[in-house]
Amino acid sequence: MNVDIKQSAQPFLDDVEVKRLIALSQAGDMSARDRLVNSNVRLVWSVVQRFMNRGYEPEDLFQIGCIGLLKSVDKFDLSYDVKFSTYAVPMIIGEIQRFLRDDGTIKVSRSLKEMANKVRKMKDELSKTMGRLPTISEVAERLGITPEDVIFAQEANKPPTSIHETVFENDGDPITLMDQIADESQENWFDKMALAEAIEGLSERERTIVYLRYYRDKTQSEVASRLGISQVQVSRLEKKILKLIKDQIAL
Repeated sequence: MNVDIKQSAQPFLDDVEVKRLIALSQAGDMSARDRLVNSNVRLVWSVVQRFMNRGYEPEDLFQIGCIGLLKSVDKFDLSYDVKFSTYAVPMIIGEIQRFLRDDGTIKVSRSLKEMANKVRKMKDELSKTMGRLPTISEVAERLGITPEDVIFAQEANKPPTSIHETVFENDGDPITLMDQIADESQENWFDKMALAEAIEGLSERERTIVYLRYYRDKTQSEVASRLGISQVQVSRLEKKILKLIKDQIAL
């Protein structure tokens, strides 16, 4: 498959027409398949822009994204009460991420890997001597680095999470990240993409505060203790961060 990224996208298709074409494509109609790809050129390109400056030509990433688009056409369940684009976006993202990961482009630096190993060893050592798990600040102090460096070293050493990984089980039925994404509207999905980009623009300490407060559900006092600053400082920084994110999303 070789799609011309510079070709004009076909007119917008409504949800009913998209699902009709998907049904035809899944039945082997190649013209319906081609029309679906050409009508979603802008969607693929919008995802590709998130992976710019990775050392690859945009056209190459676009072709990989189109593979993800075709996979979403083949796997889309027409009984889903969800727009096709909402289902397709994470599939396109996943295909590009898989390509970059397998090609070795996305790598953790050797120095960060070494720091992650030092953090792990120091945590084990302190756990034995203290009889409890050490705080991030305690590990950072012993290693002579900042708490932020400890957190990012630990996170960088974790394997990537698949969107098909089970998040929790509901009466024995596994619920994956894909299921949760599919239940959301297209607008909410792109809002989350905008939020992620806004967070990427923050400083390391600001991202650490967001991570601890909103992803690890830590209190301001707990964050202050881990970062070695006062609760008042955390409160002020958090207000500043939320304003920065709000202003960025509003652009």
